Amino acid sequence: MKYAVEYIKNTFNPLEVPETLNIENGQMVLARTPKGEEALKAILVNSNISERWKNSKSTPEAFSVIRVLSQRDLQTLEEIKKEEVESFFKCKALIEQHKLVMNLVQCRITFDRRKITFYYTAPERVDFRALLKDLTQVFTRVRIDLRHIGVRDETSIMEGCGVCGRPFCCSSFLRKFATINVKLAKDQGMPIAPGKISGTCGRLLCCLTYEYSNYIDAAKGMPPIGSSVMTPDGLGKVCYLQFLSGKVAVKTEDGKTKEFSKTDIEMVDADVNVEIDIPVINTYTDENDNIDIKQLEDDKNSSTGNV
Repeated sequence: MKYAVEYIKNTFNPLEVPETLNIENGQMVLARTPKGEEALKAILVNSNISERWKNSKSTPEAFSVIRVLSQRDLQTLEEIKKEEVESFFKCKALIEQHKLVMNLVQCRITFDRRKITFYYTAPERVDFRALLKDLTQVFTRVRIDLRHIGVRDETSIMEGCGVCGRPFCCSSFLRKFATINVKLAKDQGMPIAPGKISGTCGRLLCCLTYEYSNYIDAAKGMPPIGSSVMTPDGLGKVCYLQFLSGKVAVKTEDGKTKEFSKTDIEMVDADVNVEIDIPVINTYTDENDNIDIKQLEDDKNSSTGNV
């Protein structure tokens, strides 16, 4: 397989190119996909990837190339893009007319104009039979597909940049969403506030899972915050932990706070007369964040894989 196309959810599908057809890297081609005939950009495949696809039993489905898009086809593609925008607002108006609790995300029309797909999110199951009836009167002689997706799926297809300044992980390289809960943030000592640990989708940041195993390994041998320990400077209580540097901050009986390596302290069963302030990092809340933290965790409407 010499060429492929980037299709859905950051997956690449190989192209079956007829021997009589010559295509170049970056050219727009018309390919036959499960959704119909679609205009896609051909990408030259690395030889190592091509070899792996040949020997793999899980190679993505290959799409057949029909032809390279002509100048006339490119004009048609521009017209379809405009039709998608117009169709989006027509459908949105009908949704409002029927007072349905659903958020229209995107509209896609196949190149052959035989199928139109409306992607939407909704907190609960929606009875859109009346809506579909009206849509069939507006969009005649075309197959209509109303597709429910999750809020994570919505963000992945709309694209954008995260708080880190880089493109969304779900739009660039993530193919499957891992289950994420607040415990991941707590164990990494992150501020437990919606604005700090949630993404544009309104769910917990996908990147909370990336270094979690490193934090768990680093936390081994670390004493709990508030525990009594013996240090080279005497007895004290643990104030806070620096997981990645292996440092433990201890407030000793003389009132001083100092950082020690976790190998230089030892937990003791003693009542140390030291008062410590529990760091606010895990209890921080913003007065403007009137959101239940549990709402940030994944649920059935986070990702449907229905894109």
